[in-house]
Amino acid sequence: MKLILMADGNVGRSVYEYLKTNFPEDIAMVVTVKDNPLYVKSSADGFPTSVFVSDDILLKDLRRHEPPDGYDLGLLAWWPKILSKPIFGLPKKSFINFHPSLLPHNRGKHYNFWVIVEQAPFGVSLNFVESGVDTGDILAQRTIAYDWTDTGKTLYEKAQKEICDLFYMVYPRIHLGKFNRIPQDLSKGSFHSAKELEPACLIELDKTYRARDILNLIRARTFSGYPACSFIDNNQKYEVRIEISKVEP
Repeated sequence: MKLILMADGNVGRSVYEYLKTNFPEDIAMVVTVKDNPLYVKSSADGFPTSVFVSDDILLKDLRRHEPPDGYDLGLLAWWPKILSKPIFGLPKKSFINFHPSLLPHNRGKHYNFWVIVEQAPFGVSLNFVESGVDTGDILAQRTIAYDWTDTGKTLYEKAQKEICDLFYMVYPRIHLGKFNRIPQDLSKGSFHSAKELEPACLIELDKTYRARDILNLIRARTFSGYPACSFIDNNQKYEVRIEISKVEP
């Protein structure tokens, strides 16, 4: 197995360390989004490493370091950018994407917000990349439970941990080429674009909401360090966050 590992964030670093420790011969190329600690580490470890600048430059780097028999598979480990078709078509078996939702639920952006607002099933998925956004066949999934005490932040944190654990569990089979592809039923689930988030988070003071829905909306956008739900009164904008805890008997 010869891999293109395109990695970012805590998930990307964890996946790199797992592969370097357990399957170092599988890493044919490491790609990062900037000159960051992962770039420094993988370069020092002796792996061909590239910083993403553009699709054209990346394609040239990938072809320059391509193994004699070509790349077998690509991994998008928390990768934040959409790839062009020439790149995701380069490995023989395409790319596997790390998607933090239980596909086909919450395809697209801001999964940790919409899963609470829609009260959808939550989990993580390893799916194959194709031309549609998060529409490719499923390799593996894991369901994650959540309740009233969860927020957008806690779901983000749970997804990062569980998607790494899922990958560690299935990669030995991937390494041997023993995996199945399960088509998604795209008549189910949902898709959201980035531009939908802000309008959905504006609370109208004179609008009638169910208590359940307004609580879900506020906790879905509760993530310290990031914008929250907001409302406007007398031309002044306010943000609102929430904390919900269980009351034990």
